[in-house]
Amino acid sequence: MENEQPHKRRVRYKGTHPRKFEEKYKELNPEKYADTVAKVISKGSTPAGMHISICVKEILDFLQIQPGQKGLDATLGYGGHSRKMMECLKGQGHLYALDVDPIEIVKTTKRLEEAGYGPDIFTSIQENFANIDRIGAEYGPFDFCMADLGVSSMQIDNPERGFSYKLDGPLDLRLNPEKGVSAAQRLREVTRDELEGMLIENSDEPYADKIAAEVTKTFRKGQKIETTTDLRQVIERALAFLPENKEKKDILKKTCQRTFQALRIDVNSEFEVLETFLEKLPDIMAPGGRIAILTFHSGEDRLVKKAFNAYYKEGIFQDIAREVIRPSAEECRANGRARSTKMRWAVKA
Repeated sequence: MENEQPHKRRVRYKGTHPRKFEEKYKELNPEKYADTVAKVISKGSTPAGMHISICVKEILDFLQIQPGQKGLDATLGYGGHSRKMMECLKGQGHLYALDVDPIEIVKTTKRLEEAGYGPDIFTSIQENFANIDRIGAEYGPFDFCMADLGVSSMQIDNPERGFSYKLDGPLDLRLNPEKGVSAAQRLREVTRDELEGMLIENSDEPYADKIAAEVTKTFRKGQKIETTTDLRQVIERALAFLPENKEKKDILKKTCQRTFQALRIDVNSEFEVLETFLEKLPDIMAPGGRIAILTFHSGEDRLVKKAFNAYYKEGIFQDIAREVIRPSAEECRANGRARSTKMRWAVKA
């Protein structure tokens, strides 16, 4: 038959266990291979292509979602938080969810629809959460809202997205790869002083001057920094002066993490986007509306704390979290990516 699709064999791998992202076909199909996924999670790892939601209990305990309410998930991601919030609605009310990522929003919407959360209770919108005023004007006001500011695991683990120094791939780092410039292009554009300032401001990088100098030197020699491996090797050369001992490996790891974080924040204008979101947030909430936000590094947490304190003093919020809420020790053991999480909450007056 002319329309018959040719059979496509799955990617084969050497050895007993797949190592590359694209080879992990069982982890990439969690609905079909639930047992395999459960084993990966039980070992404290996140399956490829998945994201394990953090602080779910703490968020639900605070939001106190009731059937019939209207809510907003400002950062849909894999949809774990959205799914749990819709369970609380018990088929009554509606949840709207935003995601700037054009790749993952399609997958997540389909996954939730197959789980029974169709357009009668769930609406996903590809939109940057800096534009919540538009969403609020059309669908609000909302009784509850949550935002998870972390990068999703399925973005980090996919080498094609360029988020991890551990995986070779294009140095991209854009949450929406269809807009803006990649991290590779951004590196070509910035001056040495600008790059040093970016590393300090976005990730408190102690070796910012050394890394900025090595990046400049690399370009001056006519060499390229186009892949995640290229950038990791630049960082390794920048720290070549460190004595060869057990501590150096850990320092290299943390420096790579901070450098990639700083670039990601810059490429996606994350601080500016967060400030805009926080500025518009009170106007989309109904009186008594509850807000929960998860942050993953000190820069984000400072912005959220500052905004919440200001709104409380002005009487716009009737109550706010006095201290951050952290994931339990048990959750951190089960999911290493939860360790840096901080949750803050607020209630609209």
